[in-house]
Amino acid sequence: MDKQVENAISAALNEFEGVPADFRTRISTVFNSGREFMDKVSLLDEAFDDSEDLEPLREIFFDLLMINFFVEDVKKLEEDYLDSPEWEAIEEETIDRGTELLNVLLYIRECKDEDIEPELEDFLKEFLLVDEDEFQDEHRIYEDIIANQILMESSIEEIARVSKDLPDSSEMKELFYPIMGFFHESDPTDAEFAKFKKNSEDPEYDGAIYALLAAFNR
Repeated sequence: MDKQVENAISAALNEFEGVPADFRTRISTVFNSGREFMDKVSLLDEAFDDSEDLEPLREIFFDLLMINFFVEDVKKLEEDYLDSPEWEAIEEETIDRGTELLNVLLYIRECKDEDIEPELEDFLKEFLLVDEDEFQDEHRIYEDIIANQILMESSIEEIARVSKDLPDSSEMKELFYPIMGFFHESDPTDAEFAKFKKNSEDPEYDGAIYALLAAFNR
Protein backbone atom coordinates (compact mmCIF):
# COMPACT_ATOMS: atom_id res chain seq x y z
CA MET A 1 0.00 0.00 0.00
CA ASP A 2 1.16 3.51 -0.79
CA LYS A 3 2.36 5.29 2.36
CA GLN A 4 0.28 8.42 1.74
CA VAL A 5 -2.82 6.27 1.32
CA GLU A 6 -2.01 4.29 4.46
CA ASN A 7 -1.64 7.50 6.47
CA ALA A 8 -4.90 8.86 5.08
CA ILE A 9 -6.83 5.69 5.98
CA SER A 10 -5.50 5.71 9.53
CA ALA A 11 -6.26 9.42 10.01
CA ALA A 12 -9.83 9.06 8.76
CA LEU A 13 -10.61 6.02 10.91
CA ASN A 14 -9.16 7.72 13.98
CA GLU A 15 -11.98 10.28 13.76
CA PHE A 16 -14.69 7.61 14.06
CA GLU A 17 -15.48 6.11 17.43
CA GLY A 18 -15.48 2.36 17.98
CA VAL A 19 -13.87 1.25 14.73
CA PRO A 20 -13.52 -2.55 15.03
CA ALA A 21 -9.93 -3.78 14.94
CA ASP A 22 -10.87 -6.38 12.36
CA PHE A 23 -12.17 -3.62 10.07
CA ARG A 24 -8.75 -1.98 10.01
CA THR A 25 -7.19 -5.35 9.31
CA ARG A 26 -9.63 -6.12 6.50
CA ILE A 27 -9.08 -2.74 4.86
CA SER A 28 -5.31 -3.13 5.08
CA THR A 29 -5.57 -6.58 3.53
CA VAL A 30 -7.67 -5.24 0.64
CA PHE A 31 -5.27 -2.43 -0.16
CA ASN A 32 -2.18 -4.61 0.15
CA SER A 33 -3.49 -7.57 -1.81
CA GLY A 34 -2.32 -8.36 -5.32
CA ARG A 35 -5.82 -9.10 -6.55
CA GLU A 36 -7.46 -7.43 -9.53
CA PHE A 37 -9.05 -4.03 -8.98
CA MET A 38 -12.70 -5.14 -9.12
CA ASP A 39 -11.95 -7.96 -6.68
CA LYS A 40 -10.58 -5.34 -4.30
CA VAL A 41 -13.72 -3.25 -4.76
CA SER A 42 -15.86 -6.25 -3.81
CA LEU A 43 -13.78 -6.93 -0.71
CA LEU A 44 -13.92 -3.26 0.26
CA ASP A 45 -17.70 -3.28 -0.04
CA GLU A 46 -17.95 -6.44 2.03
CA ALA A 47 -15.95 -4.78 4.82
CA PHE A 48 -18.29 -1.77 4.83
CA ASP A 49 -21.38 -3.99 4.60
CA ASP A 50 -20.29 -5.51 7.91
CA SER A 51 -19.57 -2.13 9.56
CA GLU A 52 -22.69 0.02 9.15
CA ASP A 53 -21.42 2.84 11.40
CA LEU A 54 -18.63 3.51 8.90
CA GLU A 55 -20.93 3.70 5.87
CA PRO A 56 -20.23 7.46 5.37
CA LEU A 57 -16.65 6.55 4.49
CA ARG A 58 -17.45 3.87 1.88
CA GLU A 59 -17.12 6.02 -1.24
CA ILE A 60 -14.25 8.01 0.27
CA PHE A 61 -12.32 4.76 0.71
CA PHE A 62 -13.17 3.84 -2.87
CA ASP A 63 -11.38 7.07 -3.86
CA LEU A 64 -8.37 5.96 -1.81
CA LEU A 65 -8.48 2.51 -3.41
CA MET A 66 -8.42 4.18 -6.81
CA ILE A 67 -5.47 6.38 -5.83
CA ASN A 68 -3.61 3.34 -4.50
CA PHE A 69 -4.25 1.55 -7.78
CA PHE A 70 -2.85 4.48 -9.79
CA VAL A 71 0.34 4.82 -7.74
CA GLU A 72 1.03 1.21 -6.71
CA ASP A 73 -0.89 -1.49 -8.58
CA VAL A 74 -0.44 -0.03 -12.04
CA LYS A 75 3.34 -0.47 -11.71
CA LYS A 76 2.80 -4.22 -11.92
CA LEU A 77 0.69 -4.01 -15.09
CA GLU A 78 1.50 -3.31 -18.72
CA GLU A 79 2.66 0.23 -19.46
CA ASP A 80 -0.45 1.16 -21.46
CA TYR A 81 -2.92 -0.60 -19.14
CA LEU A 82 -4.87 2.60 -18.38
CA ASP A 83 -5.58 2.91 -22.13
CA SER A 84 -6.71 -0.71 -22.47
CA PRO A 85 -10.27 -1.94 -23.11
CA GLU A 86 -10.05 -3.77 -19.78
CA TRP A 87 -9.53 -0.54 -17.83
CA GLU A 88 -12.15 1.22 -19.93
CA ALA A 89 -14.63 -1.47 -18.87
CA ILE A 90 -13.69 -0.97 -15.21
CA GLU A 91 -14.20 2.79 -15.54
CA GLU A 92 -17.61 2.19 -17.04
CA GLU A 93 -18.56 -0.25 -14.28
CA THR A 94 -17.47 2.13 -11.52
CA ILE A 95 -18.67 5.38 -13.10
CA ASP A 96 -21.08 6.00 -10.21
CA ARG A 97 -18.58 5.16 -7.49
CA GLY A 98 -16.37 7.48 -5.46
CA THR A 99 -16.55 11.21 -4.84
CA GLU A 100 -15.00 14.47 -5.99
CA LEU A 101 -12.40 13.96 -3.26
CA LEU A 102 -10.49 11.85 -5.78
CA ASN A 103 -9.59 15.00 -7.73
CA VAL A 104 -8.26 16.66 -4.58
CA LEU A 105 -6.14 13.60 -3.78
CA LEU A 106 -4.75 13.48 -7.32
CA TYR A 107 -3.95 17.18 -7.06
CA ILE A 108 -2.16 16.75 -3.73
CA ARG A 109 -0.14 13.93 -5.25
CA GLU A 110 0.83 16.18 -8.15
CA CYS A 111 1.84 18.92 -5.71
CA LYS A 112 4.10 16.43 -3.95
CA ASP A 113 5.71 15.46 -7.25
CA GLU A 114 6.30 19.12 -8.14
CA ASP A 115 7.26 20.14 -4.59
CA ILE A 116 4.64 22.89 -4.31
CA GLU A 117 2.05 23.71 -1.65
CA PRO A 118 -1.61 22.96 -2.45
CA GLU A 119 -3.61 26.10 -3.17
CA LEU A 120 -7.28 26.39 -4.06
CA GLU A 121 -6.84 28.72 -7.03
CA ASP A 122 -4.14 26.47 -8.49
CA PHE A 123 -6.36 23.42 -7.97
CA LEU A 124 -9.31 25.01 -9.75
CA LYS A 125 -7.55 26.79 -12.61
CA GLU A 126 -4.43 24.74 -13.29
CA PHE A 127 -5.52 21.23 -12.28
CA LEU A 128 -9.28 21.15 -12.99
CA LEU A 129 -9.04 23.82 -15.72
CA VAL A 130 -12.47 25.16 -14.75
CA ASP A 131 -11.97 28.29 -16.86
CA GLU A 132 -11.50 26.29 -20.06
CA ASP A 133 -14.54 25.86 -22.32
CA GLU A 134 -14.06 22.09 -22.65
CA PHE A 135 -14.13 21.60 -18.87
CA GLN A 136 -17.50 23.14 -18.07
CA ASP A 137 -18.71 19.97 -16.33
CA GLU A 138 -16.04 20.56 -13.70
CA HIS A 139 -17.06 24.22 -13.51
CA ARG A 140 -20.65 23.18 -12.79
CA ILE A 141 -19.69 20.59 -10.16
CA TYR A 142 -17.31 22.94 -8.34
CA GLU A 143 -19.48 26.03 -8.80
CA ASP A 144 -19.95 26.67 -5.08
CA ILE A 145 -16.24 26.34 -4.37
CA ILE A 146 -15.37 28.59 -7.33
CA ALA A 147 -17.84 31.21 -6.12
CA ASN A 148 -16.40 31.17 -2.59
CA GLN A 149 -12.65 31.34 -3.22
CA ILE A 150 -12.58 34.57 -1.19
CA LEU A 151 -13.07 32.40 1.91
CA MET A 152 -9.39 31.51 1.74
CA GLU A 153 -8.81 35.00 3.13
CA SER A 154 -11.42 34.57 5.86
CA SER A 155 -11.82 32.38 8.97
CA ILE A 156 -12.80 28.76 9.50
CA GLU A 157 -15.93 30.04 11.23
CA GLU A 158 -16.95 31.89 8.06
CA ILE A 159 -16.22 28.82 5.92
CA ALA A 160 -18.47 26.81 8.24
CA ARG A 161 -21.23 29.41 8.02
CA VAL A 162 -21.19 29.42 4.21
CA SER A 163 -21.11 25.62 4.19
CA LYS A 164 -24.26 25.42 6.31
CA ASP A 165 -26.06 27.80 3.95
CA LEU A 166 -25.36 25.76 0.79
CA PRO A 167 -28.54 24.35 -0.78
CA ASP A 168 -29.10 20.60 -0.63
CA SER A 169 -28.86 20.60 -4.43
CA SER A 170 -25.19 21.67 -4.30
CA GLU A 171 -22.92 19.01 -5.84
CA MET A 172 -20.29 19.81 -3.20
CA LYS A 173 -22.63 20.01 -0.19
CA GLU A 174 -21.04 17.14 1.78
CA LEU A 175 -17.42 17.90 0.91
CA PHE A 176 -17.42 21.71 0.81
CA TYR A 177 -16.45 22.30 4.44
CA PRO A 178 -13.55 19.80 4.74
CA ILE A 179 -12.15 20.62 1.30
CA MET A 180 -12.29 24.35 1.93
CA GLY A 181 -10.90 23.76 5.42
CA PHE A 182 -7.95 21.87 3.97
CA PHE A 183 -7.13 24.56 1.42
CA HIS A 184 -7.51 27.19 4.14
CA GLU A 185 -4.94 25.35 6.28
CA SER A 186 -3.35 22.24 4.80
CA ASP A 187 -1.35 21.37 7.92
CA PRO A 188 -3.56 22.27 10.88
CA THR A 189 -2.35 22.38 14.45
CA ASP A 190 -4.33 20.43 17.05
CA ALA A 191 -6.02 23.68 18.07
CA GLU A 192 -6.94 24.56 14.48
CA PHE A 193 -8.31 21.07 13.87
CA ALA A 194 -10.36 21.25 17.09
CA LYS A 195 -11.81 24.61 16.00
CA PHE A 196 -12.67 23.10 12.60
CA LYS A 197 -14.61 20.28 14.26
CA LYS A 198 -16.27 22.63 16.75
CA ASN A 199 -17.80 24.58 13.86
CA SER A 200 -18.96 21.48 11.97
CA GLU A 201 -22.52 20.19 11.80
CA ASP A 202 -21.09 16.67 11.44
CA PRO A 203 -17.71 16.72 13.22
CA GLU A 204 -17.07 13.00 12.88
CA TYR A 205 -17.47 12.94 9.10
CA ASP A 206 -15.97 16.36 8.39
CA GLY A 207 -13.12 15.65 10.78
CA ALA A 208 -12.39 12.35 9.05
CA ILE A 209 -12.20 13.99 5.60
CA TYR A 210 -10.06 16.90 6.78
CA ALA A 211 -7.73 14.58 8.72
CA LEU A 212 -7.48 12.29 5.68
CA LEU A 213 -6.48 15.16 3.39
CA ALA A 214 -3.99 16.62 5.86
CA ALA A 215 -2.39 13.20 6.44
CA PHE A 216 -2.24 12.48 2.69
CA ASN A 217 -0.49 15.81 2.22
CA ARG A 218 2.24 15.16 4.81
